[in-house]
Amino acid sequence: MVVDENAEPVDESGATSPSAGDIARRIELRSQALGLTDEQVAKQAGMSPRYLQHLKALGTNFDPGALLRVAAALQVTYRELLEGRPDAPPGQASAAPHPVLVKLTTPECWDKLGEHGIGRVAVSGEAGPAVLPVNYTVDSGTIVYRTTTDSVTALAVGSEVAFEVDHVDEHLRQGWSVLIVGTAEHITDPDTVQRLADEPEAKPWAGGARDLWIRIAPARVTGRRISTL
Repeated sequence: MVVDENAEPVDESGATSPSAGDIARRIELRSQALGLTDEQVAKQAGMSPRYLQHLKALGTNFDPGALLRVAAALQVTYRELLEGRPDAPPGQASAAPHPVLVKLTTPECWDKLGEHGIGRVAVSGEAGPAVLPVNYTVDSGTIVYRTTTDSVTALAVGSEVAFEVDHVDEHLRQGWSVLIVGTAEHITDPDTVQRLADEPEAKPWAGGARDLWIRIAPARVTGRRISTL
């Protein structure tokens, strides 16, 4: 077996091991979020600022006890500092060395959307603009979602709205996004409503009675994909 000496180490599960850059970046970002300088973090962690800088550069050869003290000073767990938060929003990792932004064709956009999932609807109401997540279904070249009559997304009926779905792969440092702009319409046909409600993916993640079905008829479909050279 040929071993690539430049490859990043991986554990038995296939996950990439933390690098010096990853740990240092998490320390820097968390310090900035808390408004702490390196000197303040080092003091709370019981070490010198110089040793904190040394700890950042050690990568996988760090002192676990020292890193544990740094995590406590930054008010995060040891694992969060080592691996990142499991529930953090996508895009926490640094960008790829040579990212390339590519436009998606309309068929590629619909392919990315799949048959159903969770997307975001952008509407403009009396209280101002809002962007809210919804369960969606692709139905005959349109986007369909269900909501309540008093919700913000229900106010979109009869107006132009934007619908967006995206995906980020942290490990590959790739991702895509699809944006649909169109008019929101209230679905009133009983047979159509029943057909949509009977689909397995129709049950809303947010729960509750969501009996208002809205269809977005696309006027424009665009998408972008980030890949690497």
